[in-house]
Amino acid sequence: MAEFDDERIASLNQHRKTVMLDRFLTFTGLALAGASAFFPWYVFFNADKFGMNVAASSNSRELPNWPARNVFSVSPLAMVNKNEADKKPPAVDPLTTATVSDLGKERQGRAILEDQPFPGTSSFRLLHVSNGRALIEDPSGMYVVRVGSILPDQSRLATIEQRQGKWVIVTSKGETYQNN
Repeated sequence: MAEFDDERIASLNQHRKTVMLDRFLTFTGLALAGASAFFPWYVFFNADKFGMNVAASSNSRELPNWPARNVFSVSPLAMVNKNEADKKPPAVDPLTTATVSDLGKERQGRAILEDQPFPGTSSFRLLHVSNGRALIEDPSGMYVVRVGSILPDQSRLATIEQRQGKWVIVTSKGETYQNN
């Protein structure tokens, strides 16, 4: 045998080792693929081994056999007054503390509308106009007024107009207030 044959035998041995390794890896891959395809079915048919354990319970609503406890209520209505004889009825206050408005009641065939009271004479300014009503402001507050309402200067609102794209209210005294 020549030196050439030794190299050829070594090459064949190396080739056989490579083929054996390839076959081993192929078999291992097929085995893993088969196991991964089979395992979900195994889990599906054996759910009791892999599922979550749920505590056993019944569908009844029976209470446990514990001893009864005393129930206490802290509500003042639940308290019993043991001195019923000592209790006196409260005195009724004869002072009238409120009045009832006649707003909405009809008198002589027409509804009575109350005028909005204002605290006194002062200057005011127009803030906004919408739906036939105007929002005005003076130092004491803001008010919604309409045609015929009493204004803070003790005049009445005569008209609400739009002049040159701005809203203007005209009072019964002839004064005009423009929306800024």
